[in-house]
Amino acid sequence: MKISKPIQISAAIFLLAASGYVAWQKRANTKPSQEIIVGQKLGASAAGQDKPVLVNVMVAQKRDYPVRLEANGVVTALNVVEVRPQVSSVIEKVHIKEGQFVHQGDLLFSLDNRAEAANLAKAEAQHHKELASLAENQRQLQRSRELFEKKFQSQSAVDASLTLVQAQQAVVDAAKAAVAAAKLSLSYNRILAPASGRTGSINVFSGSLVQANAGGAPLLTITQMDPIAISFPLPQRHLSDVLASIQGGRTEDNEAIAQLPESAVAMKGKLQFVDSAVDAASGTVKVKAVFSNRALHLWPGAYVHVSLRVQTLKQAIVVPEEAVVVGVNGSSVYVVEEQAKAQLKRVQIKYSDGHEAVITGVAEGSRIIVEGKQNLRPGSTVQIRSAAASAP
Repeated sequence: MKISKPIQISAAIFLLAASGYVAWQKRANTKPSQEIIVGQKLGASAAGQDKPVLVNVMVAQKRDYPVRLEANGVVTALNVVEVRPQVSSVIEKVHIKEGQFVHQGDLLFSLDNRAEAANLAKAEAQHHKELASLAENQRQLQRSRELFEKKFQSQSAVDASLTLVQAQQAVVDAAKAAVAAAKLSLSYNRILAPASGRTGSINVFSGSLVQANAGGAPLLTITQMDPIAISFPLPQRHLSDVLASIQGGRTEDNEAIAQLPESAVAMKGKLQFVDSAVDAASGTVKVKAVFSNRALHLWPGAYVHVSLRVQTLKQAIVVPEEAVVVGVNGSSVYVVEEQAKAQLKRVQIKYSDGHEAVITGVAEGSRIIVEGKQNLRPGSTVQIRSAAASAP
């Protein structure tokens, strides 16, 4: 059965009207819900802006702040002496033990001294002989003078006697010098400690032959242990501060604190030496500090951490270094001002040690935000969770 054309047109119009009505109803049902969701988001955002940010603050303090330089150094002895023989002989006795502490003048070794003792006896005998001859010449001179006064002898005879006395006096002096030389050679057979310190390994034994002016290992080495030094490098940029601390004469400056990696004991010393040249390869200058070492905590060759105090910043504003915000335009800190508002203030860092920073640009007593600053903007409302003074 065929459908007439007017009926087909009417059906098409009806279908179009029905589909348009359905689309209108669907849009009407979804639009209010979308508007509600958007409104909820905007409301939540507005509520988040009004909510205060929890922060921790520290109070900026004004106090004297010590400027310290950190470095790693090596313990070095102030005095190391190699003991060597001055005469060739045989070791007769060793009077010390390895690792023993000795004082200057202590007897270390005894050498066979029989040859030197015989030479000394010979020199003394010759000296006595020359003294006897001098005495005889002096008596002859006295007789010549008496005879000259009685006109029994000429002046030339007196002068000849005087010449003999003077010549014999020179011989006596030479004999006396020979005795002194023999005594000196004999003294070399007693090897004494030239300095105080700790002895190292002993390289000879009783009966060993030693030779003067010979190479090789020394008899032993004496190392001074107290006081002791620590050498460490400092960057070239700190050279002026180090020199100023030494030349200034301030007792609280140029103080060095040394600590071994495996020990919690801190030892105090004084900076006493700055090298005369900067190492061009590393850009550092070598310095040396001296420490008291009665307890023998420091041992030559050991590595230690050194903290050197070079100056003291008077009445400086000190804040925790983590409170400083470093940006492309410089450094700044967040300060809690009236009505609990966070304000960003530009500061200048004069010194920092990794824990604290000395700054300018804020006043003493300002409440500096330490934690929570990553959620802040200038003018944000804050709620202080904890506050404390900046500990020295």
